[in-house]
Amino acid sequence: MNTNNKLKKANAYRLTQEKLRNKALSKGVNLIAPETIFLSSDTTFGKNVTVEPYVVIGAKVKIGNNTYIKSFTHIEGTKIENNVVVGPYARLRPGTVLKSNTKIGNFVETKKTSISNNSKVNHLSYIGDTTIGKNSNIGAGTITCNYDGVKKFKTKISDNVFIGSNSALVAPVKIEKNSTVGAGSVITRNVKKNSLAITRPPQIEVKNYKRKKKK
Repeated sequence: MNTNNKLKKANAYRLTQEKLRNKALSKGVNLIAPETIFLSSDTTFGKNVTVEPYVVIGAKVKIGNNTYIKSFTHIEGTKIENNVVVGPYARLRPGTVLKSNTKIGNFVETKKTSISNNSKVNHLSYIGDTTIGKNSNIGAGTITCNYDGVKKFKTKISDNVFIGSNSALVAPVKIEKNSTVGAGSVITRNVKKNSLAITRPPQIEVKNYKRKKKK
């Protein structure tokens, strides 16, 4: 592709984005710094939606009412219901469904995941091939280990579950209702309802320990 064709293509893309932004603004979407926000032709918005600067919305995205999308978020193939907060620095990949009153925080990635009402994934997590029930909290640094190098497996997290920070859930695995996973755990078996699951080696403390000195 020569320089003139590249310029024509870039200009056409710029004009398309301007039209999409103006269309969204005319329907009442609050685009903060709209020139930094990129939309798809099939993006749909509900009422009272705010999108902060530097957000990219790809194909097949539906955003419901009273939703707030924070900066540096990338969304594609996702359905977002009402009263949802996303970002900043979130990545929602295809197959993500966020039910009403959910929250996805900073540096969270989701893929083929459904998160039910009032549940939260607030920080630094990867949640893939997963269903999360209502009123559950996923702690910082949690990952679902869904891929063994050949096949993908599912994680099922039920209602009212608390996953402690820095936990790894090795799929296929199910965490039943009202359960708690202790911080720093690696969960490889199903957790029964109303249970605490914790996998930690004992802490060792050596008194009066002296560090080695450089020669």
